[in-house]
Amino acid sequence: MDLKEKIDPARLPRHIAIIMDGNGRWAKNRGQVRVFGHQNGVESVRQTATAAAELGVKYLTLYAFSTENWKRPKCEVDALMNLLVSTLNSEIGTLMDNNIRLSAIGDLSHLEPECYKQLMETMEITSGNTRMNMILALNYSGRWEITAAAGKIAGDVASGKINREDITQELFSTYLDTSNIPDPELLIRTSGEYRISNFLLWQIAYAELCFTPVLWPDFRKDDLYAAILDFQNRERRFGMISEQIKQVTDK
Repeated sequence: MDLKEKIDPARLPRHIAIIMDGNGRWAKNRGQVRVFGHQNGVESVRQTATAAAELGVKYLTLYAFSTENWKRPKCEVDALMNLLVSTLNSEIGTLMDNNIRLSAIGDLSHLEPECYKQLMETMEITSGNTRMNMILALNYSGRWEITAAAGKIAGDVASGKINREDITQELFSTYLDTSNIPDPELLIRTSGEYRISNFLLWQIAYAELCFTPVLWPDFRKDDLYAAILDFQNRERRFGMISEQIKQVTDK
């Protein structure tokens, strides 16, 4: 029995988020420049997205470019923006064939103009797809998102749109970029690093974390299946104890 056949479709994580790390090291190991790793990471995105859609995962969020990534050498940033444009253009067929809708979170207005234009066009073309929603986190960071949400709430309190007493965790969530997206149940980070790197800080409060040593360009369908199987073997307690979870499950 292969890994895919071992997965229980009734206990799939509805939303999987991935920190795609290790492109630079993968390229360095081969005596190539970092961009070579990013280019080869495109196949990993393709395989992961199609595998997730085939399984029945409804949301897949990929950390594609953080607000901190602007600090990288300009040549690498420019190459990343160009790669994003070319990938969005070339992968429209894959998205349509697999009925995958593309969306994005982050401060998109600060993307390079051509990148922003291609992103908007691809999102529009795929907007009617219903099998899975693939979300790209672009010019995104968790702290940026939380700060922006707090600013919006403060403005609405000042204008009288809401009262201070109205502010709850549920209300706060509606001010986030992910307001219409369920929180991730599984967060995967590749490359063997054990960090969250400012990704979905609010949303992953109860996500199961999976750290794999596989560098992102080497990540394939079986690596996704292995992470999901690991997730399905865990007990998710949400602050309760095992006995309480069993009582809830048995009802």
